[in-house]
Amino acid sequence: MDSDSVRGVDRRRLLGWGGLAAAGAVAAGAPLVGAQPGHADPAPTDPIPPDTRPGGAYDRYVAELAAEGRFSGVVLLSHRGRTVLSRSYGMADKEKGIRNSEGVAFSLSSAGKPFGAVAILQLAQQGKVRLSDTVGTYLKGFTKEIAGQVTIHHLLSGTSGLNTPDEDVQRIFQSREEVHEYYEQWARQSKLVAPPGTPTTWHAGAEVAIPALIVEAVTGTTYWDYVEEHIFGRCGMTGTAFYTRPQWLTDKHIAHPYMTLADGSQVDAVRNLDKGSPHPYELGKNPGRSFIDAPGDGGFATAPDLVRFAHALGDGRVLDRPYAELFTGAKIPHAPQVNGRDGRAAPADASFGAYTMPVSLVNGQWVWSRAGATPGGGANWTIYPYTGWVGVILANCDGVPLQEIIEREIQAVTGHG
Repeated sequence: MDSDSVRGVDRRRLLGWGGLAAAGAVAAGAPLVGAQPGHADPAPTDPIPPDTRPGGAYDRYVAELAAEGRFSGVVLLSHRGRTVLSRSYGMADKEKGIRNSEGVAFSLSSAGKPFGAVAILQLAQQGKVRLSDTVGTYLKGFTKEIAGQVTIHHLLSGTSGLNTPDEDVQRIFQSREEVHEYYEQWARQSKLVAPPGTPTTWHAGAEVAIPALIVEAVTGTTYWDYVEEHIFGRCGMTGTAFYTRPQWLTDKHIAHPYMTLADGSQVDAVRNLDKGSPHPYELGKNPGRSFIDAPGDGGFATAPDLVRFAHALGDGRVLDRPYAELFTGAKIPHAPQVNGRDGRAAPADASFGAYTMPVSLVNGQWVWSRAGATPGGGANWTIYPYTGWVGVILANCDGVPLQEIIEREIQAVTGHG
């Protein structure tokens, strides 16, 4: 469970990135422009960096990975609402002969965790929760220490001091209800192992699960249904949802995860629930065993839908501007950010922990991003608010050098690397 990065955000950030509130929803292909007080705002015709274009350095790099069998999935670069680069490689479902494309949804894993923070902030701006409220304000069944000391802010910022027991990665769930009951009880088994306010290296499982339970307690609906209506629906993310395993098996618009076994062979994880990953960080795991992703985690999204989420975050459709700034604002400083299973450090001048995601200063501009990895797949979305860029990486096989691809994308967009 990871965490990460950014400090007090001034008003110009979101204005410069979108300036969308005055213009309303962004039409497909419309430029993202807006005034940025005290900061020169690039014109909608500002030069596109050569490395981001078709045939540029980033495009060639991903194509080479795909040719080597090290990438299967979709990459997309969007500038001010216009697609600059979109590439799809490999198969979404080898058994049915379905190729990956922009219309295919991929498992987000941890890249879906920020949706939980957005849901909480929606309730906060409505006055239904306060970030200073403790867990016990809304939920029963937690220890006295957790209920009375750990706040929503602690949970979202990765500073709860909680430790959550290991998940039962061998269990094959058969219903939404079974998944919900298991993770609700799992969260309640958390222990306070450090004073609240203590930064954690990775987000404890409870730091994701408990806010989702609070969303449910306040709204009277499931986390999955709330997010689908109030986040995905508002953003126009029509290909994004918390799909179930039966849908994963039958819907041609959902990419299957191709997991590499210890002998080097590759299997469709969702069709081989008896198989588990040999990777040390994911030992024994198989994403298909969960009937639906745990509340607060995961989900499936298409690349264009993640661009739509970025625009909606900037134009006030999902959060009022002050709360959007709170969402992405730096909370705690981090050492050089490590983001990914390969242990590589992100190319940042400075990194911070924001709400459920890292934010960094790169070459004089803020970069907000969130990655996730699961056996047979990986995902990342990155927002460059000062210059109107959004980058998406979605993969459905093991062996993808996700952090290296992120670095190449950042280098292409910012010229830093």
